[in-house]
Amino acid sequence: MNTKILCALTAMGLLAAAPLALAKERTWTDAKSGKTLSAEFVALNGEKVKLKRPNGNMIEISLTRLIAADRSFARAAAKSGGVGSGGADYPGWRGVNRDGHSPDKGLLKEWPEGGPKLLWTFDDCGKGYSAPAVVADRLYFTGARKGKAEIICVDAGSGKELWSTEIGSDPENGYNTRWGAGTRGAVTIDGGLAYAINANGDLVCVTADKGTRKWSKSLVDDFGGKIPGWGYSESPLVDGDKVIVTPGGNQGAIVALDKNTGKTLWKSSDLTDSAQYSSVIIAEVKGKRQYVQLFMKSLAGVDAESGELLWKSKWPGRTAVIPTPIYHEGHVYAVSGYGVGCKLVKIDGGDAEDVWSNKTIKNHHGGVIKVGDHVYGFSDGGGLVCQEFMTGEKKWNEKGQGTNKGAVHYADGMLYCVDEQEGSVFLVKATPEGFEETGRFPMPKETELRKGTSGKVWTHPVVIGGKLYLRDQDLVFCLDVKK
Repeated sequence: MNTKILCALTAMGLLAAAPLALAKERTWTDAKSGKTLSAEFVALNGEKVKLKRPNGNMIEISLTRLIAADRSFARAAAKSGGVGSGGADYPGWRGVNRDGHSPDKGLLKEWPEGGPKLLWTFDDCGKGYSAPAVVADRLYFTGARKGKAEIICVDAGSGKELWSTEIGSDPENGYNTRWGAGTRGAVTIDGGLAYAINANGDLVCVTADKGTRKWSKSLVDDFGGKIPGWGYSESPLVDGDKVIVTPGGNQGAIVALDKNTGKTLWKSSDLTDSAQYSSVIIAEVKGKRQYVQLFMKSLAGVDAESGELLWKSKWPGRTAVIPTPIYHEGHVYAVSGYGVGCKLVKIDGGDAEDVWSNKTIKNHHGGVIKVGDHVYGFSDGGGLVCQEFMTGEKKWNEKGQGTNKGAVHYADGMLYCVDEQEGSVFLVKATPEGFEETGRFPMPKETELRKGTSGKVWTHPVVIGGKLYLRDQDLVFCLDVKK
């Protein structure tokens, strides 16, 4: 380990520790400096995380010095006695790393006829499409009820509502509701606080225990944003002491706020694209932290500390740009629907450089997930597709009744897929060797709220703590998928 990293470790207050049971090596990030360290999780003792460095030395880091994803990972690993068992948190959109992965292990590889056991149903989640955030045995959704967009907190064990708090109004105007009114983005939980945005761009921070409001902002009134045609759909990103959101517009497409007060820290003044429907991800490139976002005509990265534009790549978006990008080892994978397709961009050489682009996956909004060296997701007209990440080569695709289009999630070697048209849920092995389905069942019940609209079953499934969570507007289902 070089001198710079040793100095960073000293600054983070690292102490020697005795060796314990080991886990898989991963990257840990200092919330303030953005500096990273590769190490294996060993144990969590109070507020100290014990890690094993690649050279075999043991170190100890204060939990509070780590980013939210690392804190959640450490707590989950501590509960399970190692990496990836039930009891983990899923604190926001696409999980701790925004990659659509669940840390769960020991899950069913095949489902019985009729599907896994239904544990409970919650039938008052309102209008909306948000997936759940799951922290400390509580589920957090956004939904619109009686003209109000709300954060709704539900007990994960019983499905009973614990509290709700208003984000803002949902008058079903200011954005197109032909496909359904209500909220779009997921709640983000960090440090005992919950953050959410409604379709009209109201951003709130409330306490996660009771929903008490701490502060609020308007992406339109405070930052000059313009509501996208189908409403703001972003899920706020919390990184260290910052909340990152995308109002779009001339004041700055991306803004960073103090997570505790809502005070503006910076605006990306040299990046002024209009907001679309994607959510920001973190990329650590050669020791420099940045935020990556996809817009209608560009894919861009900004400096995490200043908001300065670092790079920009052209994107031929049409109608709506929705899926969240994927970052891996100096490369960003981007995709969108309406005939656009996908591409891989190399960003670790200074300027952005296209590696490849094609139309193998044209993903509308069901998301894509990288597992190993491959990407899995639905493609408009192509069904479920497996694509090689570094080359863009198609390995296989499967389409037909119930497998044409939908959302995808990953857990324990399997893809959890929801067909948007019929609402069926099916299980597929995550392998480039070919499509193999190992279970399917219908959504337990269909909502009445989509009637009269063009909306479909668009909420992404989530597996955490051995439970599969599904949503169809006001209806939330919890199923047992443990072995």
